[in-house]
Amino acid sequence: MTESTTRVGNARLSATFGALAGRAALIPYITAGDPLVASTPELMHALAGAGADVIELGVPFSDPMADGPVIQRAGDRAIAAGTSLTRVLEMVAEFRRRDERTPVVLMGYANPIERMGREVFAGRAAQAGVDGVLVVDYTPEESMDFTGMLAEAGLDPIFLLAPTSTEDRMRLVARLARGYVYYVSLKGVTGAGHLDTEDVRRHLEIIRRHLDIPVGVGFGIRDAHSAQALAACADAVVIGSALIQVIEQSSHERGPQAAIEAAAQWLGGIHQALTEIKRG
Repeated sequence: MTESTTRVGNARLSATFGALAGRAALIPYITAGDPLVASTPELMHALAGAGADVIELGVPFSDPMADGPVIQRAGDRAIAAGTSLTRVLEMVAEFRRRDERTPVVLMGYANPIERMGREVFAGRAAQAGVDGVLVVDYTPEESMDFTGMLAEAGLDPIFLLAPTSTEDRMRLVARLARGYVYYVSLKGVTGAGHLDTEDVRRHLEIIRRHLDIPVGVGFGIRDAHSAQALAACADAVVIGSALIQVIEQSSHERGPQAAIEAAAQWLGGIHQALTEIKRG
């Protein structure tokens, strides 16, 4: 690797990736507050029990820019039920009462953080038990102060890279990022498009010239087959829209408790598929 910087990151994330022994990490994304506000910690526990290595917890926002229709609907339901950033941090704290091992990464947008105050947010997130933060609309060029606040609080700043990212952008992200980097495998919003695994592989080779932290891949992963295809080259597989569709459909047909059980069962199948694949 060249022009990369080795950085000591959050202990839970570092330990999790360090213990994988060649298997890609499984990172499910769920929207906090969906299907019910009160049941989000239970859903998180169910996913951890089904094999989630890291949980990405989406902070719902009324005007998202990267979320496809499935995640937008989940966000709308969560907001209508009263989910706020403060409530999301309470969910993480409740999850931590029973699970001190599974890393939790908050993923969302700048507006709720700005309203709370960036330094206040960093402190409260660390106190709640958050491990990393990915803010879609904080670019690395504009978030160096915020990155420093997160690092001081023991939180990993996580950044997005895309098929259109230049090598200059990769070098900048390499200087700031900790924990892992999230590579967006498709141009467009979550859940859209056709996944070209060979194209992903080529881009990961370029990214790894500049970064020495794990690279997770998300967007467009719909099932065990597509997860396996990426697990052969990625350090982590991130699944959001397909999982939320399971939650949405099961909740509509059989209720929120059934949705939690269905989500865990579905994710367990993905986990089993990943255990059969070693990274190349």
